[in-house]
Formats: sequence, C-alpha cells, structure tokens
Amino acid sequence: MNDQGETTTHFGFETVSEADKADLVQGVFGSVASKYDIMNDVMSFGIHRIWKNSMMDWLSPQPRQKLLDVAGGTGDISFRFLKRAPTAHATVFDMTQSMLDEGQLRSEAEKMENHLDWVCGDAMCLPFKDNSFDVYTISFGIRNVTHPEKALSEAFRVLRPGGRLMVLEFSQIPNPSMQWAYDRYSFNIIPPMGKIIANDSESYQYLVESIRKFPNQEKFLDMVSNAGFSNAKYRNLTMGVACLHSGWKI
Repeated sequence: MNDQGETTTHFGFETVSEADKADLVQGVFGSVASKYDIMNDVMSFGIHRIWKNSMMDWLSPQPRQKLLDVAGGTGDISFRFLKRAPTAHATVFDMTQSMLDEGQLRSEAEKMENHLDWVCGDAMCLPFKDNSFDVYTISFGIRNVTHPEKALSEAFRVLRPGGRLMVLEFSQIPNPSMQWAYDRYSFNIIPPMGKIIANDSESYQYLVESIRKFPNQEKFLDMVSNAGFSNAKYRNLTMGVACLHSGWKI
C-alpha cells in the first residue's frame, strides 16, 4: 500500500497501483502486437516452438474438446491444439484486442475459422459459465495478471469436472551459474533487440523484469493446488528457463 492508501503491486521492478497494472500491461502488448511473433522467435532462438509442442504433447488434445486459451494473443496455442484435434473448438481469450486482431490475420485463422472464437476480456473475471471447457491453457501470460491466484480460481470455475489446466511460463533455472548467465542475456540483449525489431525496448525490459518477479516452480505449484486442482505437477523445459504446470479439476 502506498502513501495514498492505494493497494500496490509490481509492474516489472516498479511498484504501481493495482488499479493501474492491467492498463500498463495492455499498453505493453498493444505496443508490440505487430512484432510479437517475430520477437518470440528471435528472443528464444525459436525454442518457444519446442516448448509449445511439448505442451501439446502433454495435453494430448482430443476430438471435440473445448479449449479456452487465455492470454492466447495471436492464437499460437489454439492453432497447435486444433491441428492435433481438428474437430475440437478453441476460444482465444486475451485482454489486448490488437493481439487478437493480429492473430485473426494469420493464415491459420482463416483455415480454422469454424472452430475458433476470439474474445477480449480479463483473466480474473471470465465471461463464461461454470463448467464450460474441457481444457484451459495460459502461455506466457499468467505472470502479467495482477492476481494470478484469481486467474487460477477462474480457470477452475470454467473447467468441467475432469477438465485440465496447463500453464506454460518462464521460470527459474535451479543452477545458480546458469541462472546468472541467463540473466545477463535477458537484461543486456533482449531490450536492445526489442528496440531494433519492434522499436520498443521498454516493453521488453518489463517482460524480462516480470519473469524475475514470478514465483518459482514449487511456489507456483502450490498456487495451482490451492486453487483446487488435483494431481498438480510440473515439468521444466530447457533446464527451467520455462516450465509447464498441469492440474486437473476432479
């Protein structure tokens, strides 16, 4: 809480009013939307594609399942899901309309339009009925939510009994030397790269900082369990640079 009595939270390494964080995050993704997919490839040397395929391998999409892809942005996860289960249906949900607009311009969106919905809104207050979806995914998005625990609670609410949660997020490398090297790369290379490719270093500075503020694998696993999910587990990817968390609504 600040001197004005406002409840505060973090925005990267900055302390901001909780009421302001959503708008600040929306500003970040609105700024980089047109270059978001390109920057993902450059920043991760394309490894994010391997991580997302690992996510699909663990999810094992099934025919006619209903997916809610929160922080779905330009549709990358939904497209992968529908390629593996062509009769399924995916709802791409994101707080930033310009990210959804970019996704709808992708060639995959036109091919899969009968199996896709695009919805703009808040992960902490989903506009869907209870027990509506078979699968809930959120990829590289939950660290940007003001209250991740509320997003997890909403995930539990909208999933049907037997439904599956899967979270893909940047995490912490257990090896301190490797984490040190990764930090040097993140802080010294990624923001300047963002300036060159997206003409925006500040947004990528925030994204790097937000990773460092997010709970580590074990702490986030506890959050998943506390939201009501059973059989909660995680798998490290690329030594812990990213991590998959899974849970079931039983």
